[in-house]
Amino acid sequence: MRKCVALISGGLDSFTAAAMMKAEGMELYALSFRYGQRHSVELESARKVAAFLNAREHRVLDTTLGSLGGSALTSAIAVPKDRPESGMAREIPITYVPARNTVFLSYALAWAEVLSASDIAIGANAVDYSGYPDCRPEFIEAYERMANLALAAAVEGKIRVRIRAPLLHMTKAEIIRTGLALGLDYSLTHSCYDPAPDGRACGRCDSCILRAAGFVKAGAPDPLALKA
Repeated sequence: MRKCVALISGGLDSFTAAAMMKAEGMELYALSFRYGQRHSVELESARKVAAFLNAREHRVLDTTLGSLGGSALTSAIAVPKDRPESGMAREIPITYVPARNTVFLSYALAWAEVLSASDIAIGANAVDYSGYPDCRPEFIEAYERMANLALAAAVEGKIRVRIRAPLLHMTKAEIIRTGLALGLDYSLTHSCYDPAPDGRACGRCDSCILRAAGFVKAGAPDPLALKA
């Protein structure tokens, strides 16, 4: 059975991407991060998601990435609210965390070499997203090339690492439909960038807006909305 290190944030995208790898028959090793994010409630969702997927192991690593600042997700900067979908991809928003996917993939790459895993899954999406540069196909392709130059196991020809981003060209509605077809329970997920102290979603940040629109376009109810 091939092994896959799956980056799990607790959101519906990473949940779906990991599930797609599992559907291919891979053994999942889930990896999440505590990096000083204001929406750290997502880590509880990540735990639930990893358990739902029956991951062989789930690790939550601490990193000081967030201490560098530069993002509304890690600093005392207001999270943008009520932005129209049409304008979300026109500029890189302040919720972008500098080098986040680069850092997370680097940890995943290290664990993949230890595990002799050839696949790393990430829920990056370049269609219904908030304009993040590290969610683009060019970034994923470049990172995969770099990864196979960086690992001893790859240089020695023992493995060839593949950065799997199966959602890259899918709309949010397509992602949701795919997950539902795989039997995923999206009530386990968390998407909000600026949740209330009790974990409830704000319903107004980019992530909440994209999620709500995705469920509407998919023709399915959002189980989190039903709970509210």
